[in-house]
Amino acid sequence: MDSKKLFAYCLTKKGAFEDYPFGPDVIVVKVATKIFALLSNREGVVNLSLKCSPELAEILRCEYQSIIPGYHLNKRHWNTLLLDGSIPETEIRSLIDHSYDLVAKSLSRKERQKLIEG
Repeated sequence: MDSKKLFAYCLTKKGAFEDYPFGPDVIVVKVATKIFALLSNREGVVNLSLKCSPELAEILRCEYQSIIPGYHLNKRHWNTLLLDGSIPETEIRSLIDHSYDLVAKSLSRKERQKLIEG
């Protein structure tokens, strides 16, 4: 799955929008005030960082060599996926969904209500 398709998929999530708080080289995708995905290119490899439950994060790191602890993020709650073609597209989409759901659930009641009302 190419990075443009991944980025487009992230933006299909309700209330998702792109931001560039770290400069033009890192695309940040947020819902309300919170980040759920970061997309960048390091040394010619596209990286996608996603929030993840700690238990699942560990399982994924054991299952895929190209899933590592979050680059410049909380290593317990974030994974970075090195998009080298070794992770199935269905798995990546599922992890994007998981990240979005975790972040959306953590929004304040007011932010969640605003999201629902769209």
